[in-house]
Amino acid sequence: MLKQVDCLDKGYVRLVTWLPQDMAELYEAIQGELPTRSLRFLLNREDLAGVNAAKASFAKSSNALGAGERRLIDFLAKEGHTSPFRHTMVTLEVKAPMMVARQWFKYRVGSEHTGDSSEMLGFDFGQGDDGGFGDVLYARNESSRRYVTSEPEFYCPSEWRGAPDNKKQGSSGRLDAGPEMALQEMLERRQLQGVLDYEEALKVGVCAEQARLFLPSYGLYLFWRWSASLQGVCHFLNQRLDEAAQVEIQTYAQAVYSLVSQEGVYPLSTVALTGKVSVDA
Repeated sequence: MLKQVDCLDKGYVRLVTWLPQDMAELYEAIQGELPTRSLRFLLNREDLAGVNAAKASFAKSSNALGAGERRLIDFLAKEGHTSPFRHTMVTLEVKAPMMVARQWFKYRVGSEHTGDSSEMLGFDFGQGDDGGFGDVLYARNESSRRYVTSEPEFYCPSEWRGAPDNKKQGSSGRLDAGPEMALQEMLERRQLQGVLDYEEALKVGVCAEQARLFLPSYGLYLFWRWSASLQGVCHFLNQRLDEAAQVEIQTYAQAVYSLVSQEGVYPLSTVALTGKVSVDA
């Protein structure tokens, strides 16, 4: 099974866990209490979570993914009946530059945003990075340089894109090699100087939460864990896999899609909700 996809120069997305169908049976199988049941069979029924959530309306459920279940997944996705896909969860570990993270963090549809890691640990520092929301199907816990003083890492692109001709955002094609080299050297100097200033501030006794002000922000790598319902994940994918999305976050969206759509995770539901391939293909 694919567990991690590397992104950009130092980043990655890693599959931490997902909510399997029939957790009780899975636990019993792992403990050897169900010797006649196939562990692989139990692991390949995650797509049933959305199916059975939808079938709850008729007080029914399925134990296997047959043609009818596949058609139901396709129908739910095409008709926009997405609430059944909130009954299943994905947790991913992400390392990405702040320029990517700040776009990522606003996705809360079909999910919920809770407070930051300080609140999760029982400290009362307010409402978290983004104010906090109340849906338990979404959570983000980000490493904080209030506490972490390890060596900062930065994203420095090897290719630079030009400004768009007729848009207020986005980019055009790649710049010539001459300007690219000069820009890369300029950015690397800026990042290095920021690290030196940051380390000097720590050395003279400045607290970490203020010393971090010396670090250039948008290229700084952040590390966080993201948990969301499958509906929330696919809402993110539908927008950030689009060719109009920023190239860097497209790279991360492709990594998320590769992890979540693979066999043993949510292959049928992810394909149906993103519309990348027909479920019946």
